[in-house]
Amino acid sequence: MLQNIAIGQYVPGHSYLHRADPRSKLLFIILFATLVFLANNTITYAILIGFTLYTALLSRLSLSYILKSLKPVWILILFTVVLHIFITKGGTVYLQWGWFTVEEQGVRQAIFISLRLGLLVLISSLLTLTTSPIDLTEGLERLLGPFGRVGVPVHDIALMMSIALRFIPTLMEETDKIIKAQTARGADFTSGNLVRRAKNLIPIAIPLFISAFRRAEELALAMEARGYRGGVGRTRLTKLSFSWRDAGMAIVGVTLTLVIGWWRA
Repeated sequence: MLQNIAIGQYVPGHSYLHRADPRSKLLFIILFATLVFLANNTITYAILIGFTLYTALLSRLSLSYILKSLKPVWILILFTVVLHIFITKGGTVYLQWGWFTVEEQGVRQAIFISLRLGLLVLISSLLTLTTSPIDLTEGLERLLGPFGRVGVPVHDIALMMSIALRFIPTLMEETDKIIKAQTARGADFTSGNLVRRAKNLIPIAIPLFISAFRRAEELALAMEARGYRGGVGRTRLTKLSFSWRDAGMAIVGVTLTLVIGWWRA
């Protein structure tokens, strides 16, 4: 599960999404997340799924590679499905076994909530896959710029968020190496009950935390050695500018909002 994680990685390219302004992509992500939570029937979710798949094609990236971003959340999705099937009741009874019943509302909510989580992860992965960390940082800083007038450290917040996204695949790779090293030393992570498996994670968690703090310290020292002093007085190699691609993205966003609003029950 830890191999080839797509979240947080950037794949250089020249697609429509790669060349779009990062501010437009960030704003569209916010709009899309809102629409995902507004969708409440089969038609609206089908529209969002179709749009997500079409957006993946626009990125000119392998669909199988993009779908790998769902690997880290499979357990959470499965837990959500089981939870709603057990708890949510109402509608037609599909299965009854003693006190346990599978009812229509439980199945409906399990599917819809799982789709919400999956769509949010996929569209967020497309953002990081098609936007370089530098552009993502600058886009966040420009969008949060008005808050800087009231004393909010906009540049620092944007930089921290960008670094956090960038380090996701690095930490996943480090976790995979630690698991393999512990397995070679005789550690067993697959057998035993749930409590035992949780205890077996301790040999993974401790080295991972130590490695993360070491990498953070090395990054801080490297930034200081290069004269980094925050965003005050910093210049940029390239300046962001809106283009026809961003206008097209705005039109698509408005159209998608109207369509979801029309078909929403």
